[in-house]
Amino acid sequence: MSTLLQKEIKINKTLATNIEQAKALDDYARMRILQILYHKQLSTEQIVEELHKEGYKKATTTIRHHLDVLKEAGLVEIVKMEEIRGAVLKYYGTTVKVLGHKLPPNFENEFSKTIIDASVKLEKVIKNIAQNTSSKMKKKNSSKNTTESNYEEYLLVEIMNRAMTKVFEENNFAIQK
Repeated sequence: MSTLLQKEIKINKTLATNIEQAKALDDYARMRILQILYHKQLSTEQIVEELHKEGYKKATTTIRHHLDVLKEAGLVEIVKMEEIRGAVLKYYGTTVKVLGHKLPPNFENEFSKTIIDASVKLEKVIKNIAQNTSSKMKKKNSSKNTTESNYEEYLLVEIMNRAMTKVFEENNFAIQK
């Protein structure tokens, strides 16, 4: 038998998610709902209207189902309720910003030096965060009775992700052209 292809696999990105979130994101409409709700509070009917503008013509009941899936996964929540003529109108919002872009094919080569430079600087930051939060992480890990060896790493990724999001949101961060 001859080997036709052999490629070394190097881990180069970390995706911090859980099964519920992954399932919830496995649908175009749910991804779009998250993107539509970015910095907005909308009712189901308003979300349906936004999706209709894009050519996604589904019934309100279908969109309610999608919202329920996203809510169960912790990706959307009810942010306001109003009583209108005896009925309750719910408004949804999200604390998640979805960056759903495809990387260019030359990304690895074009940004490799920047990635290396950033990783050297981030290593110090991550080690500092790990040292400052190690007792909390161990306590959370033991209280969850989890045997997963990467739970502390998952928490560090979540801390870094939320810190980066905070920086981007507070500074309206964009690369200047």
